[in-house]
Amino acid sequence: MSSVTLSATAKGNGFQATVTFSNGVGISSSESYPTKAEAITAAALKLLDMPRRLEEFDATEIDT
Repeated sequence: MSSVTLSATAKGNGFQATVTFSNGVGISSSESYPTKAEAITAAALKLLDMPRRLEEFDATEIDT
């Protein structure tokens, strides 16, 4: 089963957003955000800006 995880970790005076795919690939923002909620929202928006990555994600589900 495939999954996507959105998370926020402490960075400097705020939090850094990370998108992690079930295959282990993770993409982190270079920016930090004042709250965890803002960081996770930024990660979700970044994910939506990657339609090709999401299409590949769906393709791996069909292939397995």
